[in-house]
Amino acid sequence: MILEMVLWELPSPMRGSKHRLKYAWFYRNENARLAGCDHAAGKGDHRHHGAWQEPYHVTAANQWFADFLADVRAIRSRG
Repeated sequence: MILEMVLWELPSPMRGSKHRLKYAWFYRNENARLAGCDHAAGKGDHRHHGAWQEPYHVTAANQWFADFLADVRAIRSRG
C-alpha cells in the first residue's frame, strides 16, 4: 500500500477554487487508487472512492485532512 500527500500553496487560487492550495492525496495498492482527494482546474475539489468521485468542499484544513485519513482507515479496516 502507498499513502502519498502532496500540498502546495499557490500565490492565487486555481480556477474553480476559493483557496490557494493545490494538492494530490492518494491511498493505493499495486493495482488501483483506493481513496484520494485532489483539485483539478475547472473541476474543483473532489474526493475519490475507488473509481467513483464526488465534489468535496474544503471548509477547514484540519477537517479536510481528518476526512481523508478517515477514508484510509475505513479501507484498511475492511482488510
